[in-house]
Amino acid sequence: MAVYILKRLLLMIPTLLGIMLISFVIIQFVPGGPVEKMIAELQGHNTSATARISGSGSDAGGSSSSSASSGGSSSSSYRGAQGLDPELIAELEAMYGFDKPAHERFLQMVKNYATFNLGKSYYRDIDVVELVLEKMPVSISLGLWSMIIIYMISIPLGIKKAVRDGTAFDVWTSAAIFIGYAIPSFMFAILLIILFAGERYWNIFPLRGLTSEGWEDMTLLGKITDYAWHMVLPTAAMVISGFATKTMLTKNSFLDEVGKLYVLTARAKGLNEKQVLYGHVFRNAMIIVIAAFPALFVMVFFTGSLLIEVIFSLDGMGLMAFESIINRDYPVVLGYLYIVSLIGLIANLLRDVIYVMVDPRIDFESRDI
Repeated sequence: MAVYILKRLLLMIPTLLGIMLISFVIIQFVPGGPVEKMIAELQGHNTSATARISGSGSDAGGSSSSSASSGGSSSSSYRGAQGLDPELIAELEAMYGFDKPAHERFLQMVKNYATFNLGKSYYRDIDVVELVLEKMPVSISLGLWSMIIIYMISIPLGIKKAVRDGTAFDVWTSAAIFIGYAIPSFMFAILLIILFAGERYWNIFPLRGLTSEGWEDMTLLGKITDYAWHMVLPTAAMVISGFATKTMLTKNSFLDEVGKLYVLTARAKGLNEKQVLYGHVFRNAMIIVIAAFPALFVMVFFTGSLLIEVIFSLDGMGLMAFESIINRDYPVVLGYLYIVSLIGLIANLLRDVIYVMVDPRIDFESRDI
């Protein structure tokens, strides 16, 4: 297993390089980059934009863009740059790092990312790593409880549905599951707010944030209670769309295993139903459920929480990524993609390790990667 883990770790390097290259190339063709955004602010006579340029002289370093300095303002490739001094355009390019060819910028990015130097946000005046670490606790807090609850509901429910396949319990729970799956998490979040966090029906749960005002002055028990109370609605909204797929996957996996010969043999030996299910079927059935772990992990912790964070005003990584894309804050966007991709690859490796823990008969080292 150690050899397999080493091979997978080495394969992460070209995978990350491919993800970084694709992301970098796509960003080069996205219109309305940071330079054009600053030009728009200057054309709108935004004083904050002027102050930002004057205050970043050290970043510009006196360098200039050859394309901008060689021609007049009318020949600039940026929209809305007509009438602006070419030297100002060159200063903007140098400030945002666009005064170098694309391949040089990409190679420099790869070199920096190898040491987890993800650059600095264009608009927040903070390193990307510090920004991600600042926002990550919120996303982890939301994702951790959501994943725990999803597994606590879906696996026992899926097993019970498999045992009682075709009964009224299976039919009614399947109907409820499909209804829950059909409702997008953000729509369910809005429904929860209308019902339980507004003045129209019941004003039971808080609407915004993870803690209340004066949280620092509360007792330990008060802090835990206040935090848990704030987590109820966003966690419920995340769980509603996550547990349905996992429940049906668990049920179908158990049904596939129940009809196999080794189960009939175990029953013929006189084992009761619980011994058959949890002593024999569970280990094999969980392999398929574990296979979906990386996708669920990344979805719950990072990508799936975006709208939930926006609706409940939770300042996490999802909201950070959305705002960075809107503002064309490329260092944050690329840094976020890099971290999420790395975590996803590690989650895939962790899945294989769990495979072996669940069923030691699996041997990855004998397989070609």
